[in-house]
Amino acid sequence: MHLANFTYGKGRVRIMRVNRELPRHEVRELNVQVMLEGEFSASFTSSDNSKVIATDSIKNIVNILARQHPALENEVFAGCVADYFLEKYPHVAAVNVAAAETKWDRLEINGAPHDHAFTKDANGQPGITLAATRAGKKLASGISGFTYLKSTESGWENYLMDEVTTLKPTGDRIFSTAMDASWVWSATPASYAVANAAIIGAMMHVFATSYSPSVQNSLYLMASAALAAVPEIAQISLACPNKHYIPLNLTAFGLDNPNIAFMPTDEPHGQIECTVARGRAA
Repeated sequence: MHLANFTYGKGRVRIMRVNRELPRHEVRELNVQVMLEGEFSASFTSSDNSKVIATDSIKNIVNILARQHPALENEVFAGCVADYFLEKYPHVAAVNVAAAETKWDRLEINGAPHDHAFTKDANGQPGITLAATRAGKKLASGISGFTYLKSTESGWENYLMDEVTTLKPTGDRIFSTAMDASWVWSATPASYAVANAAIIGAMMHVFATSYSPSVQNSLYLMASAALAAVPEIAQISLACPNKHYIPLNLTAFGLDNPNIAFMPTDEPHGQIECTVARGRAA
């Protein structure tokens, strides 16, 4: 028996880098896999781990480099990761880095690119529902999985604190969600396509240009703006899971992290839902 081939490393190291050097932020989200080759055969054949770089350490290295290099293009960042291992560990012979990008497109507000608000590339799936009887029809349009993000101008503070509360308040966090929205028509617009675009546009304008003290408040304001923009809809329902970006704690490595490097995660997530309708509550 002989060991014909081997490699090992760390997969699904999810990292968000936010370059905040200028007022116009740049966001780069990657799902990284780092695989190493070299003098590691003894760990397979004789349980000798003395030269094995722990996979948790590989993850830490990716996180550290993300904090240190927020402005690097993704291709250059991958090279930076490989160079680290080759320069620091003489027994590493080869490094294979694979990184899949979650692409964020800058939102345009009033015809101009926004500094810190983004939508996910190839975003959302439009849909309709129609309930029809001989007495009438109820038509709703909407969109599912419409994903958007802003890298600042969002916080979560002054919430109930008791013996089970561990979450720390913050006045500056990433706000990201994948929204399912539907709106019920009370009249026929001149163009459904134009009206649907106006609804999304009105909501994104509120999202991008106002400080968010909570997802709850933002959803209410966004829904209200949609109703104001398109009089032919009677109500709008929004369902938004939090897509969390958790600031990495790098103090063990002597590094601060002023909202530059984040770990993306969507499990478990907060789920915020509301329906906003015209008129006053009964």
